[in-house]
Amino acid sequence: METFPEACVERTVEWVDTDASGHQHNSAILRWVEAAEAELFRSLELPDYFPSAPRVQQVVNYKAKLWFGQRITATVKVSALGRTSLTLAFEVTSDAGDVAAYGTVTTAYVPQGATSAQPWPEHLVRAVKAERAGRITE
Repeated sequence: METFPEACVERTVEWVDTDASGHQHNSAILRWVEAAEAELFRSLELPDYFPSAPRVQQVVNYKAKLWFGQRITATVKVSALGRTSLTLAFEVTSDAGDVAAYGTVTTAYVPQGATSAQPWPEHLVRAVKAERAGRITE
């Protein structure tokens, strides 16, 4: 069974992250997940991932509210690596350890100048599947 890498970031829910109800805005979850995703691909030394990996699907399941000033942890883990797509599973937890949101983000490899998905470059596949991959924390 392959072990895929994961990364997490810790953040504080800022005023800009909240909505009129006083809890996190739905978009804040994806910003925190993207920060963890960036940490993951920086740690894998794959700076060329982002310009060529548009989102093709995002699924977010909201379970609990997060409030201004609360600390959160966003964790992402590669859950599937296909020929042209990559799926990250994520979880955002509160400082009490409660899951506030979870889901998946799927990207496809579309290199600059291409109009459709292409097979992932070999260096990315090797880096994502490498044994050294484990948990990375910012």
